[in-house]
Amino acid sequence: MSVEAGQLARARAYVQIHTAVVLFGITAILGKLIAHPETALVWHRMWISSLGLLLIPGVVKGIRAIPRRTILRFCMVGVLVSLHWLTFYGSIKLGNNASITLACLATASLFTSFLEPLITRSRFQKVELILGLMVILGIYFISGVGTLYFNAIVVGLISAFLAAFFSVLNKKYIEEYNVLSVSVLELGSGFLFLTLILPFYEDGFTREQFALWGDHLWATYPVFGITIQSVWYLVMLSLLCTSLAYVLSLSALKVLSAFTTNLAINLEPVYGIILAVLIFHEDKDLSLEFYAGTLIILLAVLLHPYLVKFSERRVKARIIREN
Repeated sequence: MSVEAGQLARARAYVQIHTAVVLFGITAILGKLIAHPETALVWHRMWISSLGLLLIPGVVKGIRAIPRRTILRFCMVGVLVSLHWLTFYGSIKLGNNASITLACLATASLFTSFLEPLITRSRFQKVELILGLMVILGIYFISGVGTLYFNAIVVGLISAFLAAFFSVLNKKYIEEYNVLSVSVLELGSGFLFLTLILPFYEDGFTREQFALWGDHLWATYPVFGITIQSVWYLVMLSLLCTSLAYVLSLSALKVLSAFTTNLAINLEPVYGIILAVLIFHEDKDLSLEFYAGTLIILLAVLLHPYLVKFSERRVKARIIREN
């Protein structure tokens, strides 16, 4: 690939990942608007998303072209994705605050800076460690919002770790495979995994939603008690903010590193928090420390490309001196 072609590919990848970030930023708002347990929400999100992608021509053919061992790997990644979404929406439900969860999600880049060199055997970047430490400082400020959100913060950090983990695995295995086909495998396997664990999941929708289904049947969507209003939110969440966003992020991951994509995804709190303030007026519940921590995390995102360029220039200058 020529230098010009490589630059064009990277530019396209940046557009793809930032478009995905905008769509991901809406998911927390929809998660709070949809009045159902996280299990029901993620279960519906995954089957609608995978079915929507499965109807696209060429997807099944692309799945057949993937070796069986690699298919199994993508299915395991799908399980991690489902656990990430469970903890993500679980954190929102625990704190009843989308902003807290979104801020915790920004630590995914910190986890990635350690996981990516271990899993992909790539060179450890000192720049990424510096940015990761900035993220820790940001989380320190955010955690100062009080014990009221302690459980939500812990679950949110677990969600961020899972997001980093499956992003690094996708970077390692996606290679030349069709991103639409990979998305179906991961979302579909996540759906099957959730279906298997639902009977054992406390507060799952197997009891509550069936009870709702029996009452006011005319006013509910005839699948596990999802209301007509929730259907539109679920369709938007599944097709626009999941199927499209997931495909865009995987496409970008083919060109960019897992750390770069996760650092870009750290901008998700910007869009999500702005929407949360406008729609839910969450600014009344948050302290100055929260916004200071969020600002530090976002500063790490903005500094990343400049620090990477600076590091690359130093390496090139050293090579020139040595030669």
